[in-house]
Parts: sequence; structure tokens; C-alpha cells
Amino acid sequence: MDFNVKRLAADAGTFLSRAVQFTEEKLGQAERTELDGHLENLLLRAESTKLWTERVLKQTEVLLQPNPNVRIEEFLYEKLEKKAPTRMNNHELLGHTMIEAGSEFGPGTAYGNALIKCGETEKQIGGAEREFIQSSAINFLTPFRNFLEGDFKTILKERKLLQVKRLDLDAAKTRLKKARVADARAVAEQDLRMTQSEFDRQAEITRLLLEGVSSTHAHHLRCLDDFVEAQTTYYAQCYQYMVDLQKQLGSFPSTFSNNNQSSGCSGASISVPTIPVSSSVPSPGQVRGEINELKSGSRKARVLYDYDAAGSSELSLLADEVIMVSVVPGMDSDWLMGERGSQKGRVPITYLELLN
Repeated sequence: MDFNVKRLAADAGTFLSRAVQFTEEKLGQAERTELDGHLENLLLRAESTKLWTERVLKQTEVLLQPNPNVRIEEFLYEKLEKKAPTRMNNHELLGHTMIEAGSEFGPGTAYGNALIKCGETEKQIGGAEREFIQSSAINFLTPFRNFLEGDFKTILKERKLLQVKRLDLDAAKTRLKKARVADARAVAEQDLRMTQSEFDRQAEITRLLLEGVSSTHAHHLRCLDDFVEAQTTYYAQCYQYMVDLQKQLGSFPSTFSNNNQSSGCSGASISVPTIPVSSSVPSPGQVRGEINELKSGSRKARVLYDYDAAGSSELSLLADEVIMVSVVPGMDSDWLMGERGSQKGRVPITYLELLN
């Protein structure tokens, strides 16, 4: 019981000491230990990463599900760890309505047949949209949420702890300045050494976590590539579905059958505009296709974005600089060997634009 009382008293004293130090710093009555410039820059970069990750995540959710009420409902189901009810999307609803209308007018009529074919195509597009949304949620939204709810919360926790250690350090410095008796100075000096050691250790832990944000950027870049590839596949599928539908509608007779003429639309005709069909849809792996040509020798490449090397085996990059790159047998397909003068190291291909 005595131990608990002493512990509570010590904790209360520490808390009060931090509160006094914080207040005096705000009033300009006490000095504070400033973090080194590198650590400050890492903190700013982490805050910026968190801010823009939240914004990109929010706007992507709006793109994938424009209805805010449905977004809220899906969010609640996710928090409750329950599966949201399956509902038809807008394309599938339109397709279902068209097919019902076509069946009502008669599949044997030109208009009824056209409605049914359009409805079937709309349902195909709805299915492609569903696959696109599912792929984007797994490969793009989930990693962004994991960073915000996992990695960044850990960074925030350690950063707050660093602030506490800094307050303890500055409070110890203040006590040492105020100590007049030799015994009090000896105790204050020992306290200062201990708080300095704890502050340095916490600063190192925080720095290591913050430097990991570079790996987060690289991971999010791969997620972005997956998202773009999913969009490319989705739009290519939609385009092909519509081209096939247009060909089917173009094969219909230019005038309605007698069944349609009796309904009061005498002389009506269907005019289908011609849409040029490209011979091929560009694939998302064109960069890797060019790299496959570098079986021997080297080639110039322009750097698209800044890149901080994660180790001695990698080469840091500056946007818009031109370096030499080559393929090294056995190296991961997402990397090339880069050279800048006497400097040499691995570089990610997604940061490069190969030059002729």
C-alpha cells in the first residue's frame, strides 16, 4: 500500500513538472530542447503523407461509390464486421429494366430485341464495374487505410512519447540551473543524464519509424499502379462490350417490323452512328516491355520523381536528372541498375522514363 502511494505521488510530481515546463515554454519563460533538422523534416513529411493519404482515400471512395448514404452503410457494416447486403449497381439496374421492357415489347420486334441486347450489355458493364470496385478496394483502399490506422498511429504514439521525454529533459535542465546545494546539484546532474539518455533513445526510435515513410511511399506507388491497371482493364472491357453491341444493333433492319408499325411509329428507323474501333488497347506494362529490350548494354533514362535510397545497394534519385540504366541478370523485374558517374545502385523502374 505504501509503495502504491509513493508511486502515485511520484507520478503526480512528474506530471506536474511536465505541465509547469510546458506552460513556461508557452509563456517564453523557459528554454526548450529543439529537435534536429533532419528529424523535423521527417515529421513534416509524415504529416504531409498522412494528410494526402486521407484526401486521396476519401476521393477514391467517392469515385467508387458516389452515393454517400450507401458509403455510410458500408462503413457501418465494415465496423460491425458484417457483410453488406448485395445490391445491383446502376448499370445492372438499367440492364434489368431494359430487358423487362424488351420482353414486354416482344423479343421478335426490332425495338424489343434491341432493348434486350442493350440490357444484357449494361449488365455486363455492371459486372465489370463490380470487379473493378472489388479490385480497387483490396489493392488500393485497404493499404491506404492500413497506413492511417496502423503505421501512422504508431508514429503518432511514439511522437507524443518523444514530446514527453523532451519535457522531462528540459525540466531536469531547469532543476539543475536552480540547484544551489552540492548534494542537490549531484542529484540534478544524475537526473539530467538519465532524462537525456531516455530522450536520445526515444528520438532514435521516432526517427527510424519516420524514415519508414519512404517505404510507405514505395508501397503506395505499387498500389497506385494496381489501381490504374484495374481502371485500364475496366474501361477496355466496357469499350469492347459497347463495340460488340454497336455491331449487333447495326445488323438490325433499317425500319421496324409490322408489329412496331401498328403501334403508331410508322416509318420510324434506327440510325446507328459509326464509332471507329482501334486495332488494340494499350496495355499497362509498356514500360516493362521496353525494359525487356535491354538484354545487353545500357540506356539513358530520365528520373520522374525524387527517390531516397533505402540502403547502400540503392541509388538516390532527383527528379528530371538523366542517368544510365541497365538490366542485371537475376535482379527483381521492378528494378534496374542505375549509374551516375562513379555512383551505382539499384533504382525502381516506376521512377524512370526510358529515353531513345
